[in-house]
Amino acid sequence: MNDVFASKLIQEIAETIDIPQSAYDKAESRYEDLGKWFGSAEAYCSRFKPHVYTQGSFRLGTVIRPIDPTSEYDLDMGCRLESGITKASHSQKQLKELVGRDIEQYRIARGIKEAKEEKHRCWRLKYADTLRFHLDTVPSIPESAERRRQISESVMREGASLDLAKLVADLTGAITDNRMANYSILDSNWRLSNSEGFARWFESRMKLAKTLMVERASIERKATIDDLPAYRWKSPLQRSVQLLKRHRDAMFVNNPDSKPASIIITTLAARAYQGEVDIAVALQGILTKMGTLVRPNAPRVPNPVNPAEDFADRWVDPSLNLEANFWRWLRQAQNDFAAIGKEKKVELIVENSKKNFAVNLSSAELVKKFGTPSGEGLLKTAAIPAGLSFPSKPLIPSKPAGFA
Repeated sequence: MNDVFASKLIQEIAETIDIPQSAYDKAESRYEDLGKWFGSAEAYCSRFKPHVYTQGSFRLGTVIRPIDPTSEYDLDMGCRLESGITKASHSQKQLKELVGRDIEQYRIARGIKEAKEEKHRCWRLKYADTLRFHLDTVPSIPESAERRRQISESVMREGASLDLAKLVADLTGAITDNRMANYSILDSNWRLSNSEGFARWFESRMKLAKTLMVERASIERKATIDDLPAYRWKSPLQRSVQLLKRHRDAMFVNNPDSKPASIIITTLAARAYQGEVDIAVALQGILTKMGTLVRPNAPRVPNPVNPAEDFADRWVDPSLNLEANFWRWLRQAQNDFAAIGKEKKVELIVENSKKNFAVNLSSAELVKKFGTPSGEGLLKTAAIPAGLSFPSKPLIPSKPAGFA
């Protein structure tokens, strides 16, 4: 990848797989509407100071269009009851039923025809409108102060600043899960979750591109980037994660249950990112470093906001071959991204984009945007900064190096 065309082509693919701004806006309006409901007089949970927040790829700004256009978008939110409910006063089942009661009243009030569905950790509502999606609401309560203090210390040991470690640790919650043996009884052992803290950590990684974030805020007429929803930052890290996820989806389109998990790709990419402002340069650095950030022993891929949790814990299950598939995908991604910009024929560029990213680019549009094909490629222009090239041999450690 040694000319500006590679960077432009990567940007073109990224914009093609992103969802339209209207989809983000509609998702945000759903979140806000449900959040207002929980805080209203009609909601039983309103007496427990509900804190409703977004989570998952919509919160991070890393959603991609599904390869199958009939697929639904998965919108995730949390509903944390901040006061009046503890592990000593309520079981997980009782908490989930409290939240489910208000979810049901909201469904009726908004005329959502399909019945709410109980999942292991959440309640699901399905919307039947122009944006096909379901909204999953995960009930939770704050984790104990002592446990949050322990998590803060462990996050600091992994290199986070005191302020960031305390910020993300204080967002840790205890969630419901009906697969647990103690689900229906009073017990202090609940599963922990901190998707909100993960989002704040991810945002801290995006902010490594300081100058770019200031420019984004200025363009949007905001005082700081924090005044703008993260999904509108369109940072090189977000774009890189979208591209990596799309490449993964295209590679495992016939075997989706065995594909590398999005949370693993997102975490490793964010750790590898060093504030590069060009997407091509960011991807080069991320793909070069990702493999070296996998630990040789558990936790192989620690949760950055709860390092004792291993995002790769399912790798020990031989039935899905998840670890081998991760390394196979990473090697293929290195090769395929390294090839971008080297092809000289427009038809082959379109063909490779379809094969590797499941996107349909137009030959005519590429020529219109980037110029006429030549013996040196579509675009004769200045080179990308010196040193931008993927390794000729994938940097896949034979024995994963230590975590950094």
